[in-house]
Amino acid sequence: VQLQAFGGGLVQTGDSMRLSCAASGRPFSSYNMGWFRQAPGKEREFVAAISWSGGFTYYGDSAEGRFAISRDNAKNTVYLQMNSLKPEDTAIYYCAATQVEMKVIATMPPDDLTSGFDYWGQGTLVTVSS
Repeated sequence: VQLQAFGGGLVQTGDSMRLSCAASGRPFSSYNMGWFRQAPGKEREFVAAISWSGGFTYYGDSAEGRFAISRDNAKNTVYLQMNSLKPEDTAIYYCAATQVEMKVIATMPPDDLTSGFDYWGQGTLVTVSS
């Protein structure tokens, strides 16, 4: 499956932004999807994941209750709605796909979640100014 993330840009503190990730090449509904981010000089960190049906979601600490992941299988797209953005949310945001079961994803140590996803998009830069 090929993934392309878009929707990033420059926003101000407190603004909202929605990222999108379009998938192609394989049946989108056969994949659980995730969002990760990588800030300058830091490791890539898990943000959120959603099951193939959209019925189960899982969030990392970085989401802090401000982010929401969703998907539209008819459009082969997964979304990340980000609210109340802070300068520390500045990062490249990546979408990823996996066929690992969500119950496994949800029990993996946070630092291992990157290895649980097999397919990655190119990332989209989000910059939050103070």
